[in-house]
Amino acid sequence: MSPRLPQSADVVIVGGGVMGTSIAFHLAEAGVQDVLLLEKDQLGSGSTSKAAGGIRANFSDELNIVLGARSLEAFARFGERPGQEIDLHRVGYLFLLDSAEQVELFRESTELQNRLGQPTRMISVDEALALAPICTPDGLVGACFSPTAGHCTPESVVLGYATAARRLGATLTTGCEVIGIDAVGNNITTVRTNRGDVRTGAVICAAGAWAEQLAAYVGVDLPVTPLRRQIVVTEAIPGLPRDLPMTIDFGTTFYFHTEGPGLLVGMSDPDEQPGFHLNRTDTWLPRLTEAMARRAPSLLDAGLTSGWAGLYELTPDHNALIAEASSVSRFLYATGFSGHGFLQGPAVGEVIRDLYLQREPFVDISPLSADRFATDSTRAERNVV
Repeated sequence: MSPRLPQSADVVIVGGGVMGTSIAFHLAEAGVQDVLLLEKDQLGSGSTSKAAGGIRANFSDELNIVLGARSLEAFARFGERPGQEIDLHRVGYLFLLDSAEQVELFRESTELQNRLGQPTRMISVDEALALAPICTPDGLVGACFSPTAGHCTPESVVLGYATAARRLGATLTTGCEVIGIDAVGNNITTVRTNRGDVRTGAVICAAGAWAEQLAAYVGVDLPVTPLRRQIVVTEAIPGLPRDLPMTIDFGTTFYFHTEGPGLLVGMSDPDEQPGFHLNRTDTWLPRLTEAMARRAPSLLDAGLTSGWAGLYELTPDHNALIAEASSVSRFLYATGFSGHGFLQGPAVGEVIRDLYLQREPFVDISPLSADRFATDSTRAERNVV
């Protein structure tokens, strides 16, 4: 039998993925009382458990670099704080580039990352193939490598944050779907769920691809579009280097990293239509096979053991939505990460904690307010696939 739903809470977090659990942990650690997290399914069962697990600060936008770098530091210390092993592999991120335009894009972003203290560097094709020897050089003209990046296990990150948040006094309730939010004037009063109502004056939206509907309950427009992305895992591949980087063929978006004795493999599908499509299909596999044949033909001999589909939460400019709403009191949001939410989870948990406590975060995130779309001050993140 599910635990009884609290009748009230100081703050209600909606969404139990990496973002929601990170926020719950950071709030509870800061001494916030009566933190309640609501998840309609199981913790991490949404986009987080379907993520590839890559972590990096290799971006073209300064804010994304700073959030990624802060999170890299947190992932490196995760075993001590909050206290959970996450199978961290700091093997680096390798972008393979097949045009002069791509090289120039990454050269510019590398210079920005270097100014912000990141050790990213441009490397030659030969150096790239030494790092990822299963790749072929056909068509490549350069590469970019971030040595401190890598990948880890998303479910373990959620478990670590959730366990620590509960230990610090937060309540995390699963199987509880939010079906409405009531307000008097512009003050939130109640969160309505399929298991009863919760009185509260503050709501934090960490609902990922489902954030638009949640925000609409209080009249806030969060332009988040769900888009299916799929991943497959191969059988064991003999001879894989233990330090094989997370590798992205930027021109095709084909990427891979080690997963046990095999590889986790994915890429975007330009024919995919927006929507809450969570079923796994084979329609994208011919395009994946074509990309493999071009960049890593030896992988065509590897069988597949599993795969899954998950949802990206896209915004028009591929940048996150992080702020406190101006139109309704104490409605905060952290969503729309467009594929890089998992890797920014630790830093965003800090930011939302500070916004809730009405103190200055470690970085100015005002450019990530959803208001930017009304004022035509959007941002463009280009180092995404």
